[in-house]
Amino acid sequence: MPSLIPFTNADIVNDTQKVATSTWSNNTNNLTQHFSSSVQASFTTPTSSGAFFINVFNEPTSSSAAFIQYAVAYGHRAGSGSLNFTNDEGGKGKSAAGVTYAQYRNLVFGDNTVSDFSFDGHTPDDIFVINVNRSRYRHNLKPGTLNLHLSASGMPSDTFSGNNHYIKLTDDSVTSTGSAVLTNLGRQFNIVSGTNGEMSGSQLTQVAGSGSYGHFYPDAGIAILNGDAISQSIQVSANRGDHVTPTGAQRMYGAISGAGHFILDSEEKISSQYYFVRARNTEFNYTTNPSYVDDQGNLNFTSMVDNPKAYITTVGLYNNMGDLVAVAKVSQPIVKDFTKEALIRVKLDY
Repeated sequence: MPSLIPFTNADIVNDTQKVATSTWSNNTNNLTQHFSSSVQASFTTPTSSGAFFINVFNEPTSSSAAFIQYAVAYGHRAGSGSLNFTNDEGGKGKSAAGVTYAQYRNLVFGDNTVSDFSFDGHTPDDIFVINVNRSRYRHNLKPGTLNLHLSASGMPSDTFSGNNHYIKLTDDSVTSTGSAVLTNLGRQFNIVSGTNGEMSGSQLTQVAGSGSYGHFYPDAGIAILNGDAISQSIQVSANRGDHVTPTGAQRMYGAISGAGHFILDSEEKISSQYYFVRARNTEFNYTTNPSYVDDQGNLNFTSMVDNPKAYITTVGLYNNMGDLVAVAKVSQPIVKDFTKEALIRVKLDY
């Protein structure tokens, strides 16, 4: 094996690029159709999965192309709005709604906290949760791409012209110039009325006395909506009684599917390392092919004595132990002799 030429610090360059793609299946930009499963979305018992969340698909569940896109859930800090685990009244708090609220509270604030969700200073009793399926995005969701419409009556949002029929929600990452609160779930942005990360108006509280519309956690794929702000804006609210059939997740699912407008991008960081391989005029002019020499080590081709010529086709990268760890092929052979130098850039993505 020929002697190896070590890289210097100037020969190695690191680079990171962010690549954004659509979150939804089949690279769909806008998820306009939403389907649930009657089997999964069952509310017959206090512990049925439908009491905790509803999975939402891109196609009818009878289709082989149906995949879970996101799930919706409802939580109440006192446990109202769902059947009690005791199957009787008086067990408020021991219910799916109470468990869901506590679960997301612990995820955001930590296990040892008693904090409740507060949105621009307002603390509602209940929350709606949108949890994007982990298989749908790469490293994280991209701030500034959230465009979610909610409809009050299950009609498409573009059929309304007045107020109190639908709302257009986004995160405020552009308005806040990307600054975010850091939580146990990573970055936290506010969910506000607006589009493409820009908030409408100048006030974070856009519904008087109710705070902002919610919080967006792009690193965890979660949006937590303020129940008071949502219900006051489009009259979508859950039955908050004790030991009642759960309706919160259903009504949020209806508000999303009725509007038929849900855009959200996925973001991936691709790290690249560039190696600049330099073949100077005095280097790599003789081939290592054994057919060029005889048994005594003499050149079989006398023309190579005074005018050697080689063709570079492959670059091998070795570690400090001399082990071959990567191989790069050039697009076409590069001719090399004492009158030529070559600079080959090798890119490794990871």
